[in-house]
Amino acid sequence: MTATQGAGSQRVVSGLGVSPGRAAGVVVRMPDPVPEPPAGATLTADDDVTAAAQRIAEASAEVQAALQEAAERASGTGREVLETTAMMAADPTLVKSAQKLVTAERRDPPSAVWAAAGKVIDQLASLGGYMAERTRDVADVRNRLVAALTGRPAPGVPDPGHPFVLLATDLAPADTATLDPARVVAIVTSEGGPTSHTAILARALGIPAVVGAAGATEAIPEGTQVLVDGAAGSVTLDPTEEQVARAAELAARVRTFGGNGRTSDGHAVPLLANVGAPDGAQAAADAGAEGVGLFRTEFCFLDRTEAPSIEEQVAQYRQVLAAFPGKKVVVRTLDAGADKPLPFLTNTQEPNPALGVRGLRTASRDPQVLEDQLAAIAQAAQAETAEVWVMAPMVATTSETEEFVARCTAHGLTTAGVMVEVPSAALQSGQILARADFASIGTNDLTQYAMAADRLLGELAPLQTHWQPAVVQLIAATCRGGAQQGRPVGVCGESAADPAFAVVLVGLGVATLSMSPRALPDVAAVLESVTLEECRALARTAVDAETADDGRAAVRGRLPVLEDLGL
Repeated sequence: MTATQGAGSQRVVSGLGVSPGRAAGVVVRMPDPVPEPPAGATLTADDDVTAAAQRIAEASAEVQAALQEAAERASGTGREVLETTAMMAADPTLVKSAQKLVTAERRDPPSAVWAAAGKVIDQLASLGGYMAERTRDVADVRNRLVAALTGRPAPGVPDPGHPFVLLATDLAPADTATLDPARVVAIVTSEGGPTSHTAILARALGIPAVVGAAGATEAIPEGTQVLVDGAAGSVTLDPTEEQVARAAELAARVRTFGGNGRTSDGHAVPLLANVGAPDGAQAAADAGAEGVGLFRTEFCFLDRTEAPSIEEQVAQYRQVLAAFPGKKVVVRTLDAGADKPLPFLTNTQEPNPALGVRGLRTASRDPQVLEDQLAAIAQAAQAETAEVWVMAPMVATTSETEEFVARCTAHGLTTAGVMVEVPSAALQSGQILARADFASIGTNDLTQYAMAADRLLGELAPLQTHWQPAVVQLIAATCRGGAQQGRPVGVCGESAADPAFAVVLVGLGVATLSMSPRALPDVAAVLESVTLEECRALARTAVDAETADDGRAAVRGRLPVLEDLGL
């Protein structure tokens, strides 16, 4: 977004606010990536080969101990990632291969480790599927060993022994998996966008975050006290005591969601949860979610060389349905392709996978995968009492809609809908919803395709916001199509978790909002502060705005409750 700017006597770095909340703390930088050692570096004539080889074993033990210690402090996914990496660090294969290069070829230990790891990575990559996924783990262990051998900081999220604000260029998936909200009180990155994995995980963990803050890594020295406002997208250097105290006061407030989303004049807006794996369903129910607006089924298919059986899928789906007896659960069929390639279904060599055979389009390549999944969803629905709706991703035409609805009907799935992620679907929503029972807008991809801005490319972060007027207008067009046909339109993209934008969505005619469970209390609190007519007025403001920044500022300026809640 913008570089450093003045705010009175204070300096402020601005970016994209992607996870609301305020937090103050001392800045700790993410360590620089571990560089590749000079290729073929060798020991001198005076070096002890045996001692050099032993250094690799000692580094391995050091890395394993550090990872195991970190795993014991972590929980959930973070603990699993660290334990897996610790086990790999303890595997003697890599150590012995590197030691052999030292003793046989007099290779320098860091160079030997890098070369030995490269061979393992190439072997795993050639196997494909799950084994190919493990190449990242080997690279992580390699980097940690080289860091230990060269006296560099270990890669990954640092642990200074106190809570801190993490400053980074961007965060890798393995890094985000290890974030601990008790230690990392806020995140600031100079790259990344509102739909990056950093932004999504920060929202899921409730960590205030600002991404796409150009120049942040140069403008903010390590050790600086900062105040991060994850809603406004600002990072204030050297905040006042009053600002820090206000942030602490807001952070101490505990808001919960009572399970009934509504505006102040009683207009019902069911607030649902996005669920990505069975073990997240009960947590969503406990958070008060009124149902599931997006059940991502990819977890069942990832890290496999062939599709799961119908029986496997039924068992997994039932866990989610069981957590919401009598409530709506919207199941999205397999969204393979683009950033979720599957070796048995997608072509990983496509030159532009985001515009390729992904989502529902994969059914043309292997229709049996979709048929089996619909059969599994139907069996799971019969075994549980949840109200099951099914929708297909990446629908672009009415003919695709007709075919998908017919397939669902053949399996006894009577409520079939589509995701609106492609501008063509938004513009043809009236015709599409004459055939489908509902639509759910995936604003992450809709923004990507409307703005021709890759959602994974941080350099284009300003274009990737749902506040872009063109995106707001496409959402409005979809809602008009739904109203013409008397069909409900929901939103399951990350925009639903933005409390200010949630108000706009309701004003545009969106019937339900689905989000990370952690966002439910904030969105509910803001909705309860406005009437439906006020939502509609704010929606008109967003639609008529000339720029994303103008629309966002105008809407937020008319929602004083955001300041009261620290959002």
